[in-house]
Amino acid sequence: MQKQKCALDLYVNFLTASQKQFSGVELSKVAPEPMAHDAVSRWLSTAKLTPKLLWQQSQSLVDKQTGYLIIDDSVLDKPYSQKMALVKKQYSGKHRGIVSGIGLVSFLWTDGQRLIPIDYRVYDPGRDGKSKNDHAREMLLEAAKRGFTPTYVLMDSWYTAIDNFKALDKLGWKWIGQLKANRLVSVTQGEYFSVSDLDWTNTPVRRVWLKEYGFILVSKIVATNGDIAYLATNDMSLLEKETLKTHFDYRWTIEAYHRGIKQCTGIERCSAVKERSQRNHILCSLLVFVRLELQRIKTAISWYEQKAMITRGAIALYLN
Repeated sequence: MQKQKCALDLYVNFLTASQKQFSGVELSKVAPEPMAHDAVSRWLSTAKLTPKLLWQQSQSLVDKQTGYLIIDDSVLDKPYSQKMALVKKQYSGKHRGIVSGIGLVSFLWTDGQRLIPIDYRVYDPGRDGKSKNDHAREMLLEAAKRGFTPTYVLMDSWYTAIDNFKALDKLGWKWIGQLKANRLVSVTQGEYFSVSDLDWTNTPVRRVWLKEYGFILVSKIVATNGDIAYLATNDMSLLEKETLKTHFDYRWTIEAYHRGIKQCTGIERCSAVKERSQRNHILCSLLVFVRLELQRIKTAISWYEQKAMITRGAIALYLN
């Protein structure tokens, strides 16, 4: 049996080093041994890689007994795809509208300094019938099996679903999430109204009953630009508005993570049509991020500077 010329390490190394071109054709041109671009396509479409490989690479970088677990999703832009697997029309926060892309549900661990992806799911309801919240609960349960006991699980309003809250309660975990303004709460039994209609006069944190769930604490946060957010938690000891907000602010680290994987790993740049090829490329891109983040932790050199350092010598040589 002929040995595969393309392999995981080679492909991850290529994605790490390449700046703009991430195709099999480009890899075949720079590979240390002669290799046809078909060898890359063949490997991508047949390798059986799973999200567990990401955990194998990232588990040594986390402290399972502390830190924050963050759930969020992002759309990998595929604006020109017509027959590419996994691509569907969906809402993108980046574009503030409906775009063609692959939905990625991310699960990140952070202590405020390290940004470590520990799990992910590809959003493909046409194949598996699962919603993004279904994927979120799967990853929460998997994290519990792996021994995590986070300080808080952080979520934006998309993931503050009742089923998610109940799943977290069964795990005995505390959560902080953002509620939409029309979520129904009660301060008097049997009377419900929108959380935005609560009386916030001289009351920075309110104890209310969330419909179909139970008692929570909720706080109204007004940003400097006038935007309003309603933060909620099942930790009934978080009575200080500033403390609640301080914890929730760590949620924004996942936004930096999503920018990082898109700008530094080529995660959106795979043009393969087959589903397996796209899934394998996404996983390899996340392995690239873990490598870049590990180096950032050790040297304090940013992901972007690490990428630039790889080609800087070649550019200097050319200029000379």
